[in-house]
Formats: sequence, C-alpha cells, structure tokens
Amino acid sequence: MKHNGTIVALQQYLNGNWVPGQGSGISTQAAVDGTTVLAEGLAASHEQVAAAFDAAHQAKKSWASTPMAARGAILAKAAGYLKEHSERFGAELAAEEGKTRAEGTGEVLRAAQILTYYSGEAERAAGTVFQSPRAGEQILVTHKPLGVVGVITPFNFPIGIPAWKIAPALVFGNTVVFKPASLVPLLALRFVQALEYAGLPAGVLNLIIGPGALGDAIIANEYLNGLTFTGSTGVGRKLCAAGAARGIPVQAEMGGKNASVVLADADLDLASEQVLFGAFRSTGQKCTATSRLILDETIADEFLDKLTVRLDQWVTGDPLDPSVHMGPLVDAKSARSAALGVAQALEQGATLHYRGQAPETPSFLAPTILELPAGKAGRANCAWRDEFFAPILSVQRAKGPQEAFEAAEDSEFGLSLALFTSNLALALEAQQTLDVGILHVNSESAGADPHVPFGGAKASGYGPKEQGAAAREFYTHTTTTYLRG
Repeated sequence: MKHNGTIVALQQYLNGNWVPGQGSGISTQAAVDGTTVLAEGLAASHEQVAAAFDAAHQAKKSWASTPMAARGAILAKAAGYLKEHSERFGAELAAEEGKTRAEGTGEVLRAAQILTYYSGEAERAAGTVFQSPRAGEQILVTHKPLGVVGVITPFNFPIGIPAWKIAPALVFGNTVVFKPASLVPLLALRFVQALEYAGLPAGVLNLIIGPGALGDAIIANEYLNGLTFTGSTGVGRKLCAAGAARGIPVQAEMGGKNASVVLADADLDLASEQVLFGAFRSTGQKCTATSRLILDETIADEFLDKLTVRLDQWVTGDPLDPSVHMGPLVDAKSARSAALGVAQALEQGATLHYRGQAPETPSFLAPTILELPAGKAGRANCAWRDEFFAPILSVQRAKGPQEAFEAAEDSEFGLSLALFTSNLALALEAQQTLDVGILHVNSESAGADPHVPFGGAKASGYGPKEQGAAAREFYTHTTTTYLRG
C-alpha cells in the first residue's frame, strides 16, 4: 500500500472522547486504486463496544429530558458545519467510496439538509388528543424515546444514511451507538465531528469502527433498546431474528432489484436520460438503483439506441476528475463479484447488448447492458433475480402494459420502481397494484427526500419506514394517557 498526503487517524468516539481502538489494525484505501491509504488506526474491541453502550445508557435520561428545541439546535449547528466543509468532505467521500466528487459533495449537503429538517421537529405536533366517551376526560397520545439505539450503516452512502438514521434518533431523545461500514469509516468520523462541534453532550453519540462481527456485540448488548440497519438482506434478516428473540424493535432497509418500466407512450428522450441516471450514477451502488429494465417491445429498439448513444458519452474514471461521470466500485472485490455475475448471466442465456469503456484497473467495471429472453424463462436468469450492486442493467421486452407490470412484480424485492408513461390511468394503476415502497413516475428510480417516508416492501424492508414523519414511528413508543381533571 502507498501513503499519499495526510493520513487521517481512525479513532473511536466513546463518552465524548476520541480514543484509539483496542482491536486489530484497520485502514481505508482510495477506491480508484485500492492501494492509496486515506485513513488508518485500530478497530474497536468488544470491550469498547460495551463501553459505548455503557456511556449511551448513562446519558439517555438526561438527553431525553433535554428540551427538543435544544436538541434540534445542536442538529442545526452541525448542519452548518457540514455545509461549511462540504467540498473537502465531498472529495474525501469520492476518494474513499468511489462516487464522483460532485455526488460526494451533494451527499454531504444532503446530510446537512437532513439535520436541518429534523432540527425543526420541536415546531411540529408532538402528540394527539382524542375525544373520550366519558365526561370531563381527554385522551392524550404522546411519544417517548426508545432509549439506546444501535445504528449500523452500509458503504454506499457513508454520510447520507447515517444522517437519516441518527438525526431523528437524536432529536426524539435517544442516545446512539453507531457502527459504520468498515470499508468507508472516514465520513462517519466527519459526521460525528460535526455533532461534537455543535455541542452534543458526552455519551449521547458513540462511534465504533471495526469489522462486521461487531454487529453481533451490538445486537447482544443488554442496554440496546432498538436497532436500525441498512445493508444486505442476509445480514438484515439475521439481525431482525436476533432482535425479535430479545423483544427489541428492529428497522431494516435491505436489498433491492429495482425496475424501470418504459411503456409505448413514454417520452423516450426523457426516459433514456432518467434510466441512464438511475442505473449508472454512483456506479450502480445504490439500493434504489435501476438494475432491471422492462421495455414495451414496440419501442425497445429505439429506446436502446437512445440509451447507448448516451452511454457512449459516459466517462468512467477517476472520481475526483470533474469530467468523469462514473467512478470505480468501492473495491476490487466488489468489481470481481459483479464481473462474475455477468459471466454467470451470459452462461444462463443472457446476451451482451452493450459494454462501455472503463480503466483496466481492478476496481472498475464498465457500464454493461444485458438482454434477457422474453417471459418467465428470461426472468429465471441470475441477472434478473440477484442484486449485483454494480453498473449492470438487465433488459427484457414485454407485450403491453400488463405484461410489463407482471415482469416488474416478478422479484422478491420491492424497494423502488420507475414508470415512464404519459397515460395517467396507467400511472394510477401502477400506484395501486405494484408492491413497492417507492414509485417514480417519469423520473429515475433512485432518490429520496428527507421529509417523506423511505423504505421498501417485500424482502426490501422490515419495520417502520425511515425519514419524514415516519421516523417517529420507529424511534419512539407511545403512551396513551386518560386524563381526567
């Protein structure tokens, strides 16, 4: 490995103090080459995980009793800190994770936006008053924090996803033990630094950096009162089962195999642009990325021609280069796994429709379009069933809207779907019948706003949705008070 410039020290944040880890050595490398060291230190030990929970447990009563307006003011100040440093942090994100500099800076600014949104929670309704059937009585429903919340986040949005989990957890009065993905801990460090700068009291937020095995120590800790997780379906289901066994609420956002459906009456110029963005921005490493494309057979050839013309102008390379549209995958292992998926799909009957250009280094994969045979036989292919999490788009043709909708539904996942049509009746039919958590009509499948619910159906999600007013349903429990004077 090579060292280039200033190496950031990876430390744990326990009870308001930055301390070295007590586990094995860890480092994070630039995604573009897999060798340039960006940050290094020691992983947290299981004893430090326990110390993080001890600190969060000790702080939870005082934090819960802090007025929500004061909690929100801390979030607002942290948002200002992230905005001020967004360019530098965005460049670090791009170097570490592989998305472009513009996307990295945009993600830091989105984290600031999320903090700002939840900073205003004190100005929103805190509960509900119901009529009582008894004279002289009111029924009040109020919300109380869960207590200590564990937060486990993935590599693909190393500051955005932590923000949309931790901001509501804190503003609703919970304390947090936060474990980011070990591949990309640098932006997690920056997020915690922002809240420290804003005056967050000691013990309210604790950061533990280390391998995935630390998740077992989190779910097993006696002080854990709730767990929120984003990651693979396999790990998510394991955590959900463990939480259920202990009676602990778990919120999990898991896999996706999202479809874009382009019907015969669609605006093909708009649709080809949006499908390109949905499938290939962030190197396809979004849980909401478009990985399946269903085309009405009458416009399929014209659409694919438009899409490939756009892809011919798509530049893959160093994510810090402003002329680049798409960077590498997060590491060489992910790129190898995706390439093996393409090879397996071809063996199972897929045909290679398009392969773009990319640097010949281990962490890169060129934009790839596979075409599958029509009908259920084509949908048995691994390219239709499995989440590659890479810039790979699998295409199938359909005869009319109903066959297209049937194909879209043919997946165990149900996170996001994009529909391109000018027919309002078909858009409403899709909204009523397709089992997804997020439906985009005439826009890309990726994207989420902090003031509305986010999450999936079927195998894509478990527990209450994230973001917006829905977040309160997970991070609090209700008390129903029968009040008679």
